[in-house]
Amino acid sequence: MTTALVIGAGVAGPVAAMALQRAGIHAEVFEAHPTGADEVGAWLTLQANGIDALRAVDAHRLVADLGHPTRTMRFVNGKGKVLGRMSNGPVLPDGTGSQMVSRSDLYVGLRDEAVARGAAVHYGKRMVDAQSAGGRVVVSFADGTTAQGDLLIGADGIRSRVREIIDPTAAPARYVPVLNIGGYIPDFPLDTPADEFQMMFGTRCFFGWTAAPDGSAGWFANPPHPAEPAPGELAAMTDGDWRTWLLELVGTDYGPMRELIAAAPGPLSGWATYDLPTVKRWHRDNMVIIGDAAHATSPAAGQGAAMALEDAVVLAQCLRDVEGVGPAFAAFEGLRRARVERVVKAGARSSRSKAAGPVGRVIRDAILPIIFRRAEKDAGSSLTWMHGHHIEWDVPVHAA
Repeated sequence: MTTALVIGAGVAGPVAAMALQRAGIHAEVFEAHPTGADEVGAWLTLQANGIDALRAVDAHRLVADLGHPTRTMRFVNGKGKVLGRMSNGPVLPDGTGSQMVSRSDLYVGLRDEAVARGAAVHYGKRMVDAQSAGGRVVVSFADGTTAQGDLLIGADGIRSRVREIIDPTAAPARYVPVLNIGGYIPDFPLDTPADEFQMMFGTRCFFGWTAAPDGSAGWFANPPHPAEPAPGELAAMTDGDWRTWLLELVGTDYGPMRELIAAAPGPLSGWATYDLPTVKRWHRDNMVIIGDAAHATSPAAGQGAAMALEDAVVLAQCLRDVEGVGPAFAAFEGLRRARVERVVKAGARSSRSKAAGPVGRVIRDAILPIIFRRAEKDAGSSLTWMHGHHIEWDVPVHAA
């Protein structure tokens, strides 16, 4: 049986293992973290197209009970003026829409399901090198061990080592001029609908919050930061530094952000935003990259996890249906590149609107109501290309 070595056990890796197993390929997943990525990240919004990708490999039920639906987004400015509302994506035929879910819950659920289906997951395996020869690939890890297989799939994120090996001249990730910070607060009821995100274009910072049916709350902020942070700059900021800065940024703006910041469990820690507008080479020999390793997008698109899940399923379909590893990888790239690069552009555009200056804010607040009214009139059809994407597992894939 063909064996695929999958680097990374976040979202894409375990689902790739499940999809490959369906395609008759055994998967071995290698995760750099010593005990898995269970506690990495706070929460994410898994859009309907991501859940649809899970449905293609009969794994969609995993997320049904992990979170709660977030069907709409309400946008206001710093004074509380409503700029508009829009759908958070279409609803699937069975009524499933986008879900807010804990990252750790999603990671654990996907990983456990992959293992239950026959995949092996190894921890503390940070890949340092890979060599391809004679139709085989040998992977070396930082702990001195190696692994051999027929394929190498890099699901190892925006700082992908597999991408570097495939193309040592690959362009670095691009800095997007906003930071990210957020969290989840148990027992913090908010007087807002539980299925609606509240998004505020604040005077000095973009903030978002949402209520959960169990009385908890999720929140995030995107502090503007025009220059890329210096190495170690953000890591040097203490919990107190972040809280003080966020409170300064929110000032007297509308909303519960002051209370959320005060109640948020610590330590608070933020990170810089990067994306990958175009990765020139996705594959070489019997090595390929998927997910953020190939096309990281700003969180503003809300599509990072969904794009990774789509990749995992489509790659397995291509390996199932297209003869030869090289042609299968080419078919995968042909099916995915235009779509994911369009999503990356949309995410970058949304991030830039969050960091608008005084003049830009006036223009934005005047234009956005028109855009939202048009989107509402179109019943979300303007984003159907993004959220309405469907993968049919049994439909054959053809060579590029």
